[in-house]
Amino acid sequence: MIDLHCHMLPGIDDGAPDLETSLAMARMAAADGIRVTACTPHIMPGVYENTGPGIRDGIARLQAALDEAGIPLRLVQGADVHIAPGLGAGLREGRIAALNGTRYFLFEPPHHVPPPRLEDAVFEVMSAGYQPLITHPERLTWIETHYEIMRNLAHAGAWMQITCGSVTGRFGRRPRYWAERMLDEGLVHVLATDAHNLRNRCPVMSEARDAVAARLGEAAAHDMVVTRPQGVLDNVPPASLPPLVGAPSRAERRGFFNRIFSNA
Repeated sequence: MIDLHCHMLPGIDDGAPDLETSLAMARMAAADGIRVTACTPHIMPGVYENTGPGIRDGIARLQAALDEAGIPLRLVQGADVHIAPGLGAGLREGRIAALNGTRYFLFEPPHHVPPPRLEDAVFEVMSAGYQPLITHPERLTWIETHYEIMRNLAHAGAWMQITCGSVTGRFGRRPRYWAERMLDEGLVHVLATDAHNLRNRCPVMSEARDAVAARLGEAAAHDMVVTRPQGVLDNVPPASLPPLVGAPSRAERRGFFNRIFSNA
């Protein structure tokens, strides 16, 4: 499995506070079957002033520590990017860390207030040749009143990434409801941990992967944790990756026609 969203770099944002925690998170991820993790600290002007070069330097140091400790986990660059002027230029110049240096990047909307021009910002960066992955839309406090925005963005080509803990209920009933609704409607491209620690935000994917497999089938779950994430790392054009899959309609579910004819 490949995790495209993890706050594992020590002391750089609100994720792992120190190297010891980073190493423990890496061991947990590897034990769960994760073989590649994107280290994605926040880039939030005025709060987390991280930059692409600083993130890449931190990843190199942590990878050396993982290798020395014998932890079989490969790290790649990324960032949890917030809306800010000059986003396209920042990606193009490398000041903002795209996922593994590709066209793909994590795009985190404000958590509590819907931005007035979110769709415009997403379309603008897509027109510049970049592919945003909207992070944890199911956890936004304004999802109930603005769900159509996310549906419209997904239908227009933006990718949706939901958090494993939302699927498994670790964030509560509300995020689980929206995660399951988005899965059923065929709007979800990628699962990721968005891990911050070893407790309630840990780097574990297998439980959520299994839940998606039970809901949408093994192929859909595999695409969310392996096929599409690997395509991201390889900078594969989005159109060449597997199409989205939603829950079968009532008429398509196994046993439907048997029930009809048995009652005939």
